[in-house]
Amino acid sequence: MEFLNEIVQTILSGIAIGCIYGIVALGFVLIFKATEVVNFAQGEMMVLGAFIAYSLTTFLGFSYWTALLLTTIALGILGMFLERVVLRTLIGEPVFVLFILTIGLGTFFRSFVSMVPGWGTDTYGFKTPFTDKVVNFANLVISWEHVSVIVMTIVLILVLFAFFRFTRIGVAMRATSQNQLAAVYMGISVHRVFSLTWIISGALGGIAGILLSPITFVHMNMGFIGLKAFPAAVLGGFGSIPGAMVGGVIIGVTESLAGVYLPIGWKDVAAWIILIAVLIFRPEGLFGIQEKKKV
Repeated sequence: MEFLNEIVQTILSGIAIGCIYGIVALGFVLIFKATEVVNFAQGEMMVLGAFIAYSLTTFLGFSYWTALLLTTIALGILGMFLERVVLRTLIGEPVFVLFILTIGLGTFFRSFVSMVPGWGTDTYGFKTPFTDKVVNFANLVISWEHVSVIVMTIVLILVLFAFFRFTRIGVAMRATSQNQLAAVYMGISVHRVFSLTWIISGALGGIAGILLSPITFVHMNMGFIGLKAFPAAVLGGFGSIPGAMVGGVIIGVTESLAGVYLPIGWKDVAAWIILIAVLIFRPEGLFGIQEKKKV
């Protein structure tokens, strides 16, 4: 019985961290679907979100929920700034130029965090409404922090689904992601859609940073989680929004189980082994659409 409880707790822990992978992967997917650019700074935007929330709760005394709201808004504004001031000027340039630019932005954000007084290279933490609380269910003892991550991720997914399904701007974003030229002919402002996509992606980075903070604490290297979120997006099918979440959960659970039941070192490679195995048999990913070109 204890073994079964241990497996369930390990899987729940993996689902929680996988949800965060999925949120970051969702940021990758949204920008790629709209602009065909891979934002390799997505992980570092999460770092900024975590540090902003830390400062709001620790230094300014804001509540957790207020900090969550303000951080989401701040990262959304940052996403809009990056699109309008930095990336829009490079429209028409080769795609690899934008890839390198986003890598440079990620490096800049990580260095910026290390230079801000009160942030730096140390590790920090802040209390949430779920800190040091557990759920007792039968013989299971589950951390409220993990439960909160899963529940808030589900709520976020439902909000995004409703936005893309039932709002005019959401439908416009879906249309633009499918065919930009047709969207222009239909009177849709593609530039506005691009800007909104970056706003949403930035906000997702801020939310992911806040959700991850109680689990791994706040530090400048949190952004390397993007190295796990990117393969999550690929595993689900790069360009598939549901696939990003499913891929994140798969990688999170795999890592969690490997960390407990396999020798040291397997945790860091187990997810990559699954990714390689899936892509061998289904190169477009689990939820991707296979595209073939005649030559």
